[in-house]
Amino acid sequence: MRLQDKVVIITGGGTGIGKAIATVFAAEGASVVVAGRNINTLSAVIEQIEYKRGKGIAIVADVSNEAQIKNLVQQTIAKYGQIDVLVNNHTHTPSLDAAVADMPVDYWTKGLEVNLTGTMMLTKEVIKQMIPRRTGSIVNISSVAGITPDPYHSAYATSKWGIIGFTASLAGEVGQYNIRANCVSPAGTLTEGFQTGMAALAKQKGMTSDAFMNKMMQSYALKRLVKPSEVATAALFLASDDASAVTGQNLIVSCGFQVLHPGMVG
Repeated sequence: MRLQDKVVIITGGGTGIGKAIATVFAAEGASVVVAGRNINTLSAVIEQIEYKRGKGIAIVADVSNEAQIKNLVQQTIAKYGQIDVLVNNHTHTPSLDAAVADMPVDYWTKGLEVNLTGTMMLTKEVIKQMIPRRTGSIVNISSVAGITPDPYHSAYATSKWGIIGFTASLAGEVGQYNIRANCVSPAGTLTEGFQTGMAALAKQKGMTSDAFMNKMMQSYALKRLVKPSEVATAALFLASDDASAVTGQNLIVSCGFQVLHPGMVG
């Protein structure tokens, strides 16, 4: 097992990609701490993990709240005595498009507050625990939206691009303590939330969900979207000793979206 006896915090752990990461990591021997704002979804993930003889706990935490972040770390240490891996998977996705010319300031700052500042604040508290032990792995979940952004999504794109830059800078700081920092950038991923959003968008465009999704998949080299489990196994690689020489990197998991839409990469 690649994460035997490791303790992992996973934010946004109650649904979608976070749920998949928690499930995969627990199956690889980790004690997982799933964090988020909804105790019901978090508890359901832990029940599923325990049913398969895995280990973990659920802790309610809003990553935009520094006091709740500190409580998350303190509870984890109280329960397990260490933190080996942090997966910053939390995200704020604006529900509406917004042109820069018309953008309310709070619309802009909310995404940065959760996606970027929240990532920094939680990482700050976790590496305080990792540095004395001279070991640790940080895995940040960004998005290809930060690399190849769409118009009217500048707030989201900026926060996701910022995560990639933060990861690279962090890796240079903490490498001396044998702590690695890497990033995973998925493209469209078949979570329940994503599919619900795409169904609503299809309706706006007067298309069936199937027709809209089929059209979307033409933008992907593999002609399909990413599965949550595929993002989870990419995160597992970066979190584990299999990636012991990998730090400061951004691993794109996109079913080839970047092949057909290279954007700013390279």
